[in-house]
Amino acid sequence: MAIKKQYLKSKPVCKVTFSVAAKEADSVSVVGNFNEWNTEATSLKKLKNGTFKGTVDLEKGSEYEFRYVVDGAYKNDEQADAYKWNDFAAAENGVLSL
Repeated sequence: MAIKKQYLKSKPVCKVTFSVAAKEADSVSVVGNFNEWNTEATSLKKLKNGTFKGTVDLEKGSEYEFRYVVDGAYKNDEQADAYKWNDFAAAENGVLSL
């Protein structure tokens, strides 16, 4: 799993690219408070090498909680900037600081 941040000079936006190596998976999406935890809002595209990848434009100067959904199972990214406990999920969410 990997996170790449690209800050735009012309706008207060950061292009965040999420990559998840999951050759055996059928579907991977990224969910978070930026898309209201909607599992269908931000699906990642499967590449030929088995990695799922997608880019989201997020407002810089903000913090976002997120997780991946790999074939229905929630997973954290080990490259998250931090982790925050979530009582609703009874688990930690990854935190993205922009």
